[in-house]
Amino acid sequence: MRRPFRRAAITALALSTLLIAAPQATGAEAPTSTDGHGPRLYTPDPNPDAARQIVGLVKAGQYRDAARITAMIATPQAVWFGDQSPAEVEKLTRDVVRDADRRAALPVFALYNIPGRDCSNYSAGGAANTAEYQAWIDAVARGIGSRDAMVVLEPDALALLPADCGQDDAQGTKTAARYTEVNYAVDRLEPLRGTRVYLDTGHPGWHSVNSIVPRLIKGGVEHAAGFYTNASNYFTDDANSWYGKLISSCIAYVEKSAGDAADCPNQWTPRADAQTWIDAHVRVPASRMAHFVTDSSRNGRGPWTPPAGKYTDPQDWCNPPDRGLGARPTLRTGDPLQDARLWIKTPGESDGLCLRGTEGPEDPERGTVDPKAGDWFPQQALELVRYAEPPLLPAK
Repeated sequence: MRRPFRRAAITALALSTLLIAAPQATGAEAPTSTDGHGPRLYTPDPNPDAARQIVGLVKAGQYRDAARITAMIATPQAVWFGDQSPAEVEKLTRDVVRDADRRAALPVFALYNIPGRDCSNYSAGGAANTAEYQAWIDAVARGIGSRDAMVVLEPDALALLPADCGQDDAQGTKTAARYTEVNYAVDRLEPLRGTRVYLDTGHPGWHSVNSIVPRLIKGGVEHAAGFYTNASNYFTDDANSWYGKLISSCIAYVEKSAGDAADCPNQWTPRADAQTWIDAHVRVPASRMAHFVTDSSRNGRGPWTPPAGKYTDPQDWCNPPDRGLGARPTLRTGDPLQDARLWIKTPGESDGLCLRGTEGPEDPERGTVDPKAGDWFPQQALELVRYAEPPLLPAK
């Protein structure tokens, strides 16, 4: 949890910057508000380097960019926890829910501490074993207590199993442990009075509905609020919502009708055909189906299409160039299955050292060495705010 720059200082900087750069912004969508109805989503303290970038932009006379970065960090987004000790994460979680409660806001936690996290790649780390992970989840549960919270549980935990990256043994020991760990977290957190837990699906360009639904069921989605999609990725709101509807429908078909996930339509099925199938096979009301949330933090311009044939591994998910912030977070989506549109990924923080199949050390798309995963990336932050859709500030 970042504390060097206090929220009061950031607010003062934000107000002064916005007054200098965008006096015409009155009436624009308030960056810290969801939609004016119901509870607000929580805005955590920003990355200290974001504040430093704002100060640098103001000193350089780049007031409009400073105002855009200010608006970005003042927008509700998830609070990430992953490498803290149980004692630390309990305290930090409690601090957040208390602060959110004072502000009548709903915090979103992205918990990221599963053993074997990220297949030991850019975001490697996590608990050493199942017992250590369970103790860590227990600490998060104590920190949340009876206050309200949404939990985005372990990005990539189900979409990227140990078996998927060659880290398991012939008996599937680590993959079995992964399901044990995810189920434990669901069973520990979802029963808390005000907590809703969502499980990982990756994104619409990765697993088919037919392959991810069995993983969700094995991971305990029946006992969770539902699932999330597009965390830290770039697929459009339309693609994410459709993918979510298909997954939710397939879960209902399997769990309520004893169907086979292999029979469900997937995201590549023509939509009219998929809807016809849903109408014929899913007769469960939305209130009894698995719900979902989506990540719109960086999807304003959709996915990046790498230059054809340029890279052996283009890493289209890794700091792609010229992407923009997506639609602002909200708890009112207009879809009875979609509980929220969120900014799960912290926009402006790097995905890692992207080499795209080259020897590096520079990212060949950018000509720079990208910051390590989780560090602030000023170049990308400017791209995100300049290409935001909808725009962060009104046109001049």
